[in-house]
Amino acid sequence: MTASKAQATEGTFSAAERAAMKERAAELRADSARGGKQAKADRLEADVLAKIAETPPADRALAERFHALVREHAPHLAPRTWYGMPAYAKDGRVLCFLKPSEKFGSRYTTIGFEDPAALDDGPLWPTSYGLTAWTDGVGRTLADLVRRAAG
Repeated sequence: MTASKAQATEGTFSAAERAAMKERAAELRADSARGGKQAKADRLEADVLAKIAETPPADRALAERFHALVREHAPHLAPRTWYGMPAYAKDGRVLCFLKPSEKFGSRYTTIGFEDPAALDDGPLWPTSYGLTAWTDGVGRTLADLVRRAAG
C-alpha cells in the first residue's frame, strides 16, 4: 500500500473498523484452507463459539442466547464469523449476525439481517435490531424473524 493510500484509509476508517476488516481478511484466508466439508463446518462453528467466548460478559450472554436460538430454529444455517462477529449463512451468504456493543463502541448489541433474509414488509422495514436485554418476548420475536429469514 502506498503512503497516500495508507493515509486515506486511516483517515476514513476508525480503528475498530480497520480491525474488523483485518478480521474479515483472516476469515477469508481461513475459508480457503483445505479440508473436508464437515471439517470446515466444525471449524467455523468453533470460530463462532470462540468469538462468543471472548466477548465481554453482558454481550456474551446475549450472543450465547442468540446462537442457541439460531441453532434451534434454523439449524440448517451455517455458523461462521463475519468481520469478527458471530454470523449465520444460508447458501454461503450471511443471513444474520450479532454485533456486540463493544465491537464499535455502541450502547447496545445489534442483531442484523442481510439481504438474503428478505424480511421485506412494504417499502420500509428494519434490517437490524438494538438489543439490551434478553426477555421471553425478545426470544419469541427473534425466533420468528430467524425462521422467516431462513425460509
